[in-house]
Amino acid sequence: MSPRSALMQLLTKAAISFGALFLVGVVLAAIPNHRPPVLTPDSAEIMSIPQETQQEMDRSKMSAMSMNIDDAKAAEPGAIDDMAHIDHGETPHMHMTSPRPQTAADVERANEIVKELRVGIEKYKDYHAALNDGYKIFAPKVPQSEYHFTNYKNGFLEALTFDPARPTSLLYGKTADGYELEGAMYTMPKRATEDQLNERVPLSIATWHLHTNLCLPPEGEWHRAGWTKFGLQGSIATRDACDAAGGNFHPAVFGWMVHVYAYEASTEKIFAMHRRD
Repeated sequence: MSPRSALMQLLTKAAISFGALFLVGVVLAAIPNHRPPVLTPDSAEIMSIPQETQQEMDRSKMSAMSMNIDDAKAAEPGAIDDMAHIDHGETPHMHMTSPRPQTAADVERANEIVKELRVGIEKYKDYHAALNDGYKIFAPKVPQSEYHFTNYKNGFLEALTFDPARPTSLLYGKTADGYELEGAMYTMPKRATEDQLNERVPLSIATWHLHTNLCLPPEGEWHRAGWTKFGLQGSIATRDACDAAGGNFHPAVFGWMVHVYAYEASTEKIFAMHRRD
């Protein structure tokens, strides 16, 4: 093989490898509860991922991915509390999409989404079926008004395509003997524009939300940190304030989310920010 041919083969392989890494980075950014690999200090982002899923990834030889369990433990309770009070509107730690004028096409598309979702999740009325199909309970030991069963494979796919019958998460209410299916949650990468969100679930019908402005305590100070300042319920909500406190600032976490309570009777309740009893 000539030196020129060898060089061309080397460049081709390098280009393919770079393209593959770029695609993985884009896909990982879509997964709620996952932290993509850190490329630069400015691009560092926090994601939460259950320990069980981390072990599965290790078994799949994905141990090179950057995962920070301390960050996950810090972010999860605040995120749960944010979701429990989501009806209170936008806060420094919660950003919501702006409503748009409703059209007949929006209503038709929303109705079709609900129809396909109901068919797709019917079998998950038995929550054991969800667990068997790879859904993981998000923070199962933390008392919640509703529990998110998340499928991380679906989260990968949500970055690329939208299938109403394949939600990222299922929403359950706790019962005396298990869980009752209430609806589902779709996701998109945190960098998605409102136009892109609108293409999936119309903003005239539903409101997408994004957890924002997370300041984590300095490394090594988790156990003695002042959690009235840090976390998704903390008072710090700007990079300058976080830097002054010696923390690590993350403009957005988890990714865009939208809830769909598929078994409610009206469109307003189906696409409510949070299920009302």
